[in-house]
Amino acid sequence: MLEELKHGKKTVGIKQSLKALRAGNVKIAFIAKDADERLLADVKEACQTGSVEVVYVDSMKQLGKACGIDVGASVACLLK
Repeated sequence: MLEELKHGKKTVGIKQSLKALRAGNVKIAFIAKDADERLLADVKEACQTGSVEVVYVDSMKQLGKACGIDVGASVACLLK
């Protein structure tokens, strides 16, 4: 499923992902297990509100790599 992030339409990062979630444009949200919980509270709430599937990834580094970036990512969303 992570492979879809590399080639599909996506958002990477909390701000962009929250914007897409609130607009109702997200199919699946990917959240890194080692990301700061305080920063992710709004993202998780938006996922629940919009009934968006959440997939947890082991690390921010792994999620960043799946998105094709050289740094870690706490959140990434696959867009509709």
